[in-house]
Amino acid sequence: MFVPGNNPGMMADAYIYGPDSIMLDLEDSVTMAEKDTARLLVYNALKTIDYGDTEMVVRINPLNTPYGKKDIEAVVKAGVDVIRMPKTETAEEVIEVEREIEKVEKELGCVGRTQIMAAIESALGVVNAYAIATASKRMMGIALGAEDYSANLKTQRTPEGSELLLARETIVVAARAAGIDALDTVYSNLNDMETFRNEVEAIKKLGFDGKSIINPRQIEVVNEVFAPKEKDIQKSLTILAAIKEAEKKGSGVIAVNGKMVDRPVVLRAQRTIDLAIASGILTKEDLQ
Repeated sequence: MFVPGNNPGMMADAYIYGPDSIMLDLEDSVTMAEKDTARLLVYNALKTIDYGDTEMVVRINPLNTPYGKKDIEAVVKAGVDVIRMPKTETAEEVIEVEREIEKVEKELGCVGRTQIMAAIESALGVVNAYAIATASKRMMGIALGAEDYSANLKTQRTPEGSELLLARETIVVAARAAGIDALDTVYSNLNDMETFRNEVEAIKKLGFDGKSIINPRQIEVVNEVFAPKEKDIQKSLTILAAIKEAEKKGSGVIAVNGKMVDRPVVLRAQRTIDLAIASGILTKEDLQ
């Protein structure tokens, strides 16, 4: 969930709504005149507010601005989990951000602690998606930034999202090939929750791991769409139980209800159970 870095009240309360991640923003939602103030506010929020187990992300300003390096220094010192790079177009940009992160981490004696997420927001970024995704071992995910991407394509966003299809598919494929997460863009019309739900359902089908949001009202919809259905959970548990039983017997052949089970089916079953745990429907203890 995006939270403006110049709004202390929103930063203090964001965790109570239960988002998986909170992204404190120092870039587009902050005016030039407020950049330095917002950086200090974000630093203090990370140092003083107990966000519990919520993943804390900060979207920094680009390094080719007067603010980017200062942003990195402040949020790494404050203990941020992930730095989100905006408008990422090349692997070299990722390497440069990693270099700045390591400078600060070496001073603190915690090299390797901070992860990176790259937002892809242009045609060039989409073309280089895999190179960006594999540019650093710190890279935990790549995300689509649809507004800037649409403007770069010289088009506009539409309810059906056809203008974003190629970028979305490319980002998912690049993320899967790199072994990291794929995260979809925000949907900003809070008065049209039906289209928002349709968009969440569509990006789940494409293979995305999650969706960025701008308002707590959107959390429930994303959780509902991504949470597996009970019948799918039970089917997956049956498949995984059959695997364990076959392993005990030393058998390489797995059958469930008279049907042979191959590796893709097993992988989908495990994915369903992982989502059930992430959604709070199951616990790891339930599987023992």
